Amino acid sequence: MDNLLKTPLYDLHHKYGGKMVEFAGWALPVYYSGILDEHEAVRSRAGLFDVSHMGRIEVKGKGALRFLQMLITGDAGIMVDGKAMYSLMCYPHGGVVDDILIYRFGPEHFLVVVNASNTDKDHNWMVQNKTDDVEIINLSRDTAQLALQGPQAEKILQGLTTVNLSELRFFRMLCDIKIAGFNCLVSRTGYTGEDGFEVYTSTCHAQALWEAILQAGSSDGVVPAGLGARDTLRMEACLPLYGHELSPDITPLEAGLAKFVNFYKLSFIGREALTDLFEKGTARKLVGFEMEDRGIPRAHYAVESGGREIGSVTSGGYSPTLKKNIGLALIDAAYSKQGEKIDVIIRNKRQRALIVPTPFFKKQYRNK
Repeated sequence: MDNLLKTPLYDLHHKYGGKMVEFAGWALPVYYSGILDEHEAVRSRAGLFDVSHMGRIEVKGKGALRFLQMLITGDAGIMVDGKAMYSLMCYPHGGVVDDILIYRFGPEHFLVVVNASNTDKDHNWMVQNKTDDVEIINLSRDTAQLALQGPQAEKILQGLTTVNLSELRFFRMLCDIKIAGFNCLVSRTGYTGEDGFEVYTSTCHAQALWEAILQAGSSDGVVPAGLGARDTLRMEACLPLYGHELSPDITPLEAGLAKFVNFYKLSFIGREALTDLFEKGTARKLVGFEMEDRGIPRAHYAVESGGREIGSVTSGGYSPTLKKNIGLALIDAAYSKQGEKIDVIIRNKRQRALIVPTPFFKKQYRNK
């Protein structure tokens, strides 16, 4: 682990018994008590994740809004101060540079949160395409990011602030508020399919904030949670993972993310290629499937129909909530109809699976 990057919470992961692994060049906990226990805790109570390895890039200047409009597939022009928006950056050929979360502080000030494995690449891409009236600052090493997710998340975090969190709607943020006495940015966002919050603060406050949240939620059953539960939770909710459901070779349209591509915008990088693909139709489509045989699907496993290879698994595994083996696969569109039978090649054996509606799991909670 000595040669890996470490978040400000690295020492606390050891304190709480985290099983450390390498992820995107970082030393991070894959679990503490166990993936199944942590998954169940997030679905029924709350889990606290260290996501400080994510990249955080500030975009400032008179041309900030115009720059983002050119850079992303979504419409940053509809954002208001305090709004967060999910979007994608694409290459001219339509493949994905990264999927990102954008926060607007004002028309000349934004924060872009990117995937850990792409931080340097994304920063370079943004600098490469910026105009003279835009400043781009990589804040990743100066800030920490925690995610408190689950049905008890609001109650737990509310005990650490005087701000009324019940008034904070989904994909909205509050700036410079006190959480456990520390200045934080808090947004009602996450990557689990649950209600919850992401909390950004200075690296020097990260450990004390982590301890304060766990202490505040001790009676509500909050647990520290690792990468393993994060992956099973996001897969049940069919939230894409870069390098799996998205990549330079996979477009947003193939990944089922057409609603995040605004074709009414006159110009953005990749628009021409994506427009052409939209008009012609995609040859591939991302689908969800459930295993009928006992095999566990994993990323990159081949998918066949009638003995013919039609694609591959992008993500797969056991669903703790559904008690089934599930997966996502990018396959020939001709075979993508719900109810179709497919074969997943697991250890050189064909294992039967059924294409099913997605998301696999959708939480029924009050829309904030």
